[in-house]
Parts: sequence; C-alpha cells; structure tokens
Amino acid sequence: MRRPTVSVVVPTHHPDRLAGLRTAVESVRRQDLAPAEIIVVVDHHPALADRIRRELPAVTVLGNAYQRGVSGNRNTGARHAGSDLVVFLDDDVVAHPGWLAGLVAAFADPKVVGAGGAIEPAWERHQPGWFPAEFRWAVGGSYAGQPVRPGPVRNVWSASMAVRRDAFLAAGGFRTGFGKVGNRARPEDTELCLRMAAVTGGQWWYVPQAVISHGVPVRHSTFRYFLRRCHAEGRGKIMMAGLLDGAPSLGAEQDYLRRTLPAALRREIGAALRGRGHRHAARAGAILAGTAAAATGALTELAGRTTQTPSPPPPIGAAP
Repeated sequence: MRRPTVSVVVPTHHPDRLAGLRTAVESVRRQDLAPAEIIVVVDHHPALADRIRRELPAVTVLGNAYQRGVSGNRNTGARHAGSDLVVFLDDDVVAHPGWLAGLVAAFADPKVVGAGGAIEPAWERHQPGWFPAEFRWAVGGSYAGQPVRPGPVRNVWSASMAVRRDAFLAAGGFRTGFGKVGNRARPEDTELCLRMAAVTGGQWWYVPQAVISHGVPVRHSTFRYFLRRCHAEGRGKIMMAGLLDGAPSLGAEQDYLRRTLPAALRREIGAALRGRGHRHAARAGAILAGTAAAATGALTELAGRTTQTPSPPPPIGAAP
C-alpha cells in the first residue's frame, strides 16, 4: 500500500510569535517522516509574511485567503496543499520525535478521517499547585480523563490534527468566523470533527503517543485566566451545539460533568481530609469554580441566542 503524502500547515498571525514559529517548524523538520511541504499561513499581515519568506526560505508562506482568524488560515493551507493528508500544527508548540509518523499511521484504517495526538502543557514557570489536571484543556493541554491508549474519539484538537484532505474539503473545512479571532476562542476544532464525521461517516482516532508540547505563558497561569477561559468554553460549547444538532453534540461534555469531574472532586476532597496538604483543597475549590464559570458561560450564551440558524461553511476547494 502506498504511504500517503503529507503537508503540514502552521497558522500564525503576529510578529511576537515568530520565535515560536521557528521552533515549531524546526521540530517538524526533525521528524523521521518528512512531510512533502510545510506551509505557513499568515493572518492578513503582509509584512510578517515577507519576513517569514526571508527567514524560512524552505517553507511555503501564504496569506489568509479568508476572513481574519485561524480557521481561515487553516482552510487556506489545506486548499493549497497537494497531499493526501493535511496536518495542522500551532505556532507555539514543539512536536516530539515520532509525532508525525504516529498520526499518519492512524490512516491505515480507511474509516479514519482524522487523527490527533497528546498535548503536554509546557509551563513557562510551573503548573500552579491549585490547578486540577482535569482542567488542562483550559491551557490547551490534554487533561486527566482522556484515553491513554490509541482509539476512536469524538474529537481531537487543532493544535495537533491530521485530516484526509478530501474529507476535510467535502465537509467545508473549518467554519470561518467561529474559531479563534483575537482574544475570542470558540471550539472550532470540535465543531469540525463532528461535522466531518457526519458528512463522511468516518471516525476520529486519538494517538496519545504522538506528542507535542504546548507553551503556557505565565499570564495563563493565573486563577483569573482560568475562570475566564472556563467561562468562554461554556459559551463556545453552547454556540457549537446551536450550529450542529443541539444537545446530542455535547455527549462528551455531559460525560465529563457526570463522571470525570465528580471523581476528581472526590479524590481531592478525600486527600485534603486525610491531611495530605492544602493543595488538594485548593484543587477541589478550583474544580467547583471552573465548573461554575463554564455553567455561567453556557447560561449567558443561552440567554443571548437568537432563533436564526447560521449557514454551513462554504466549500473551500475553490477560491472564496
């Protein structure tokens, strides 16, 4: 069987991220499995695009052909790519050895339309003692409760995501205007995974051995940021449900609330009562606070929703 060809797409948007972009690209170049091309897509910043072309001459550099936002960046890269598989990687991560080969191996199963790997938070300073492992998603990391063995999942994250290009195009790609734009974050990757599975009848595969490290700056280590991020996630998941099939699309979130968080709360409270340190009590408090913040975000979004159903994303196989 012919090994599929691979293109790696890295979105970026600001000169402050240039050092991280160089590191991310270099980590791709060090992979045992060499991609056919590395495509950097710049979000409406021509001067930055020109600088990257000068400093990374072996990389294809494109401008976002869609509206501002990382979803348009990724769609631009996927439309340009000529490979069987498109792999999305963020500009503030480092891919570990074997990352790309691990993701590509998942596509030996023809039912797999997309795959993703584990994301290790790389704290600029250190992980706060109060921070519960079940909430590492709040800083863009894999969290306690996710699978530890390869297998089918509902969704993966776009920081480390591989897709069959034809399936991605058939589903219309990422929904532009919905994902990360400026300081606003919405779960555009989860929404894409659900839509691709529905359109193709295929499944997503999680490969925990395909690892990247994702930088967590000090400003994201505060309790205030934690609450703000949880609130945004609650709003985003309700917005996502409105774009798809409503509550049925939130099955994984419901399981997380029913199983993962109660188990974590019992563990931390039990450890605190056994005198194992104040950090366990602090983590229990953070679990309750994060859950409340997410619930408040969800209620805020529900209160502000309109009855209008947004249109599906347009095909991205042709110029927008």
